[in-house]
Amino acid sequence: MTIASSSPPPSLPLRGAEGAPTTPTARGARTREDGGDGRLAALFVAPAMLGFLVFLLWPTLRGIYLSFTRYNLLTPAEWVGLDNYVRMVNDPIFWNSLWVTVEYVVINIGVQTVAALAIAVLLQRLSQSAVLRGIVLAPYLLSNVVAGIVFLWILDTQLGIGNEIIGALGFDHIPFLADEHWAIPTIALINVWRHVGYTALLLFAGLQAIPNDMYEAAKVDGAGEWRMFWRITLPLLRPVLAVVLIMTVIGSFQVFDTVAVTTQGGPANATNVLQFYLYGAAFGRFQFGYASAMSVALLVVLTAITIIQYRLTRAGRTDLG
Repeated sequence: MTIASSSPPPSLPLRGAEGAPTTPTARGARTREDGGDGRLAALFVAPAMLGFLVFLLWPTLRGIYLSFTRYNLLTPAEWVGLDNYVRMVNDPIFWNSLWVTVEYVVINIGVQTVAALAIAVLLQRLSQSAVLRGIVLAPYLLSNVVAGIVFLWILDTQLGIGNEIIGALGFDHIPFLADEHWAIPTIALINVWRHVGYTALLLFAGLQAIPNDMYEAAKVDGAGEWRMFWRITLPLLRPVLAVVLIMTVIGSFQVFDTVAVTTQGGPANATNVLQFYLYGAAFGRFQFGYASAMSVALLVVLTAITIIQYRLTRAGRTDLG
């Protein structure tokens, strides 16, 4: 009788994804290679991370701390707890500035989004000329200060060429930047003119991801351009449009330079947007603690708006298969 050996069978070598034997030496080499890639990636990310820590994270934390203090740059910060926030809640000028800012954002984002979407669709459906795209983007190459000064001259009530044209047509001159009812819509439209081309190109890039086969199939079924826009373009562009809306809303809440060079918050606080009021509190009256409290309030508002927008628009999902 033969007794079977009780020794275990020889172990088979581990095999990799392509069937090649994987030895401990190979595994160690791969681990060292992965570690090298990680160090290289960290090296490339380090400058951006350093900039984030120095210019974003630290000022944010410093501002939150200063919002609980009384600070004027000349003396050490004095802890006052929630006094700045209580003052802010009871400050009618703060609430007026917040309302003026919201009015500006609604006009600016509403007009800019509709105009940019129309321009992007026309660029995608009619002409994709690089020269035409450059012309559309041209106003964005100007700074807000330059755009504000140019339109301040154009819209001047007495000598502006815009009002001269209105007068030549038989209408009375309009005090675009000197009347409390006209000022905010005028500033909003100035910034629409400057930013609409850039927004349109962002949406145009999103339109490029929509397959042309869908439009061809819709044409075969007899759909017109208007129906294709509502049934194909708008639903498939939704994620890109949502992200663009989030970016433009955040930027609109931070409007400052156009107001500073045109109306300086007037007339009668009609254009005293939150950023301009905050700037005046900090660098005009040296109330850095109170200005920091308003900055924190703006941060909270923008964070809440961003989260709500992201959820309502389902920006993280796409209908493309």
